[in-house]
Amino acid sequence: MSAQSPTHSAETTVVPVIFAVALGHFLNDLMQSLIPAGYPLLKENLSLSFTQIGLITFVFQGTASILQPVIGFYADKRPMPYALSAGMASTGVGLVLLANASSFGMVLLAVALIGLGSSIFHPESSRIVRLAAGMKPGFAQSVFQVGGNAGSALGPLAAAFIVLERGQASIEWFAGVALAGMVLLFFIGRWYQAAGVARAAHRKARALASAPPPEVARRGMALLMVLIFSKFVYTVSFSSYYTFYLIEKFGLTKAEANLSLFVFLAAVAAGTIIGGPIGDRIGRRRVILWSILGIVPLSLALPWLPLLPTIAVAALAGMVLASAFPAMVVYAQDLMPQYTGMVAGLLFGLAFGIAAIGAAVLGVLADHWGIVAVYQVCAALPLLGLAAFLLPDTRH
Repeated sequence: MSAQSPTHSAETTVVPVIFAVALGHFLNDLMQSLIPAGYPLLKENLSLSFTQIGLITFVFQGTASILQPVIGFYADKRPMPYALSAGMASTGVGLVLLANASSFGMVLLAVALIGLGSSIFHPESSRIVRLAAGMKPGFAQSVFQVGGNAGSALGPLAAAFIVLERGQASIEWFAGVALAGMVLLFFIGRWYQAAGVARAAHRKARALASAPPPEVARRGMALLMVLIFSKFVYTVSFSSYYTFYLIEKFGLTKAEANLSLFVFLAAVAAGTIIGGPIGDRIGRRRVILWSILGIVPLSLALPWLPLLPTIAVAALAGMVLASAFPAMVVYAQDLMPQYTGMVAGLLFGLAFGIAAIGAAVLGVLADHWGIVAVYQVCAALPLLGLAAFLLPDTRH
């Protein structure tokens, strides 16, 4: 009986840890979402072009993209649970700098520090969630990600009712959120030292026996990269430029546009919580197929709709598309179970990197063609989701 207890313990779902890490993700992404939500204010205060707005997103997400897989790979070999608090500290310092930025260069430095905080947080926290998940990795990943999406959704509200009302300097107030996150993640680090190490050893032993052949893993990861490109370039067109699109096409105020962005991001959060648990039941591949392909008619119709249908269809598209990412992360970890932190870092980093490059390119196109034309071009991106039919089945 005692010989079986470590296995039983490792397969138990530790719900309090999962929700605690999800709360940390909520605080982390709430702070980060202040960057795109505050774009209209920064554009006005510093006389920025759309190209410069795209470069801000490029630096922020590019910093996170480059470092996440590296940190994840290192953490798989030498876990750093207390580094999560350090990542929150970097984000807090970045917010203080952003609140006081008086030049484009200072904005870039501030968002780079926030991106550094993200690069530390995502791979290590995702790995800890996987350890706490037991036999419900899809559920755990969805809870973890919905915490982040909920934080991202509240960012536009915070911008609409605090930052836009009280000015750029009020961004500094959110450094207190970073301090709360540091304390929370310190206790998560203590849990890892007390129980997570044994779980990690058990999972490593199982991973060596359950890993699919290398050629299957390589094919699956290559196809995931195509799907992530489609998903996140389309998504960043909303997170970075949706407010400008609504303002230009429909004449909304900045506050009204941010409220519409909140509706979209709230729908993304709802979609995220759906994808993981369903993937635990029917398989990750089916969830990815349904999500990626289900958005095609919505994306193609969106640029031609009036205001209220635009808001509704954008929200539905965000919900459908968001259900794929928890399934993608767990699917990739199933392909390479011995490197869960590195895989999570790679996917989060790839998502950030693709979004960064996409935001920069879309900003240039918006300056030359107009923001409305950009949305007409982006409508075809989900068609790349046809590659999902080629994903190998990892359930066996």
